[in-house]
Amino acid sequence: MKEENQNKDAGRRAFIKSAAVATAAFMIVPRHVLGGKGFLAPSDRLLIAGVGVGGKGESDIANFYKSGKADIAFLCDVDTRRAANSVKNFPKAKFYKDWREMYDKEHKNFDAVSISTPDHNHAIQTLAAMQLGKHVYVQKPLTHDIYEARALTAAAKKYKVVTQMGNQGASNDGPRQMREWYDAGLIGDVHTVYAWTDRPVWPQGIAWSENKADVPAELDWDLWLGTAPYKDYVNKLVPFNWRGWWDYGTGALGDMGCHLLEAPFSVLNLKYASEVQASVGSVYVDEFKRGYFPDSCPPSSHVTLKFPKTDKTKGDITVHWMDGGIQPERPEELEANETFGDGGNGTLFIGTKGKMMSSTYSANPRLLPLSKNKDIKVPEKFARVKGGADGHYGQWVEASIAGYGKQQVSSPFEIAGPLTEALLMANLAIRGADIQRKNSDGRAYFPGRNIKLLWDNANMRVTNFDDVNQYVKREYRKGWSLGV
Repeated sequence: MKEENQNKDAGRRAFIKSAAVATAAFMIVPRHVLGGKGFLAPSDRLLIAGVGVGGKGESDIANFYKSGKADIAFLCDVDTRRAANSVKNFPKAKFYKDWREMYDKEHKNFDAVSISTPDHNHAIQTLAAMQLGKHVYVQKPLTHDIYEARALTAAAKKYKVVTQMGNQGASNDGPRQMREWYDAGLIGDVHTVYAWTDRPVWPQGIAWSENKADVPAELDWDLWLGTAPYKDYVNKLVPFNWRGWWDYGTGALGDMGCHLLEAPFSVLNLKYASEVQASVGSVYVDEFKRGYFPDSCPPSSHVTLKFPKTDKTKGDITVHWMDGGIQPERPEELEANETFGDGGNGTLFIGTKGKMMSSTYSANPRLLPLSKNKDIKVPEKFARVKGGADGHYGQWVEASIAGYGKQQVSSPFEIAGPLTEALLMANLAIRGADIQRKNSDGRAYFPGRNIKLLWDNANMRVTNFDDVNQYVKREYRKGWSLGV
């Protein structure tokens, strides 16, 4: 360990002296010369490598830099079009297209990695960073598969690195306030939770395009595919619509589930579900035939997860997930013109003595009826994160500088892992409901049926419907391995 630290220090010194980070080199001037207050020595700053630096990745690394305690040392993206703004904003950061090359050549010159790539490549990029001893910030959902989520949860502890999933609402005041209300007994014992979203806002329930297109010169298509099976490039998949295809994305659950179910996990101390059932919406190809598109997530779904009793509940908890615009029945305590959740998204807790709800990112928590909120007098017992959702970034930066186990973060893998697994288990039920069946004459039909899956958590297997176990741990494309 001593030799490893010496190598890291040597690498840092070499990196600071390089032309690529000339501004960082300036910081080696003695503290007294610079006037003291507000100055951070190089050893007090986090050097970050960004993997996937367009779109959400662009805003992620910008927020780390805004914390005032981080430098963006390296940039990596398979698409130079998407990376253009980040390259412009951080001209001193060296750019790579292949994250593997960056890790191999530069691992002594950065401390942490921010990963904001499509879901199917999260795990392989994250685990490789942790195996190098790097702290990691990973966009939600943590992984594409249940097996991957379990592996990263274990790896965070094994490699003793600071981890954070990018569900910013975990750092909002909302989850903490609802925990305080719940612990004070304001709504009694919660037995049922509803979460809903207006996603998807990208195409789902459609056939894969048969129109092969030319790969843009700026995009490395093979690297973008990564662990996924090879397919010819098609238009309108990159940079956003991949979310609706099972090979790459995790549908509406993957996009919004971590935001909307963070509060139930936090308030009720949920861990792993024991069973799940789902029904999915169908798609009409024409007025006589329903479509079946197994490669694409369905346009809507209703999933019911059952969680075993926790130290915060008196019995099992039932969690309903609804997407595609489906919403639960409005609570009778909510007046006709009062907004349910935030309109398109929300979370509702139902207890034995009352109800409470919140908006996206667990924001704006409210007791029902709304008139009760003006008289709430519950002491604040959970420390707030400075800056709330925006502070999610700086919180991880500071914890990474302090080192493993020194400071708390809101969504470490020990919490984010089980949360992600619940979403992916829900997706098992969605895929199970969408599995093609045959009539006696061999014709395919769209099932659209409701199934229940029983989950063996220790062995990560569905015990009553083996067809879906293939999705617990998918097979990577040849040449790619998680390396567990």
